Amino acid sequence: MNRSLVWLLAVLGCQVLAWADVKVGDPAPDFSGTDIHGRTYRLSDYRGRVVVLEAYNSDCPFSANHYRTGVMPRLQQAAVSKGVVWLIVNSARAGGSSYRSPEAARKEFGDLGMKATAWLDDSNGRIGKQYGLKTALHCIVINQQGIVAYQGAIDDRPASSGDPRTAHSYVRAAVEALLAGRTVATPETKPYGSEIRYAN
Repeated sequence: MNRSLVWLLAVLGCQVLAWADVKVGDPAPDFSGTDIHGRTYRLSDYRGRVVVLEAYNSDCPFSANHYRTGVMPRLQQAAVSKGVVWLIVNSARAGGSSYRSPEAARKEFGDLGMKATAWLDDSNGRIGKQYGLKTALHCIVINQQGIVAYQGAIDDRPASSGDPRTAHSYVRAAVEALLAGRTVATPETKPYGSEIRYAN
């Protein structure tokens, strides 16, 4: 095998490792990330609790509508009040229009009334790529045993205007099922929202 082919296969192998779409029923990949206050969060620290990962981009009209209407903060608050760990993951590359510096992110967190546990700065794309997050509002729900129990859209209403309360929230249903010790009825859906633009 010539050197060029070996090099190409090595590069492709790295890309496969970088992009790993999680599958429902598989162990959730462990990760650590820094929030907008400089605190480190590790998934492994929350074994025994339900964890929600929310891919975030306020420039996405779908995501913006969920916050503008107050639907997302209410969903976050309802979950967090029951012991769920809700992590916002902003994987926008630094320098892009959707990137927020920690200072800007802290202001946005307050202005939008976010009730999540933390906003993780994932501008290096490590968490987003590890979980195969493709669009804003792509959500992952991890059960108390550290297994991926749901992945996909926030709800069944891919609209950038109107009232999201008229939708069926897949994430709410998944969280409620796990807290009640039930199986998630709809474990996977197709995510919608603006594409996440990762750093190279």
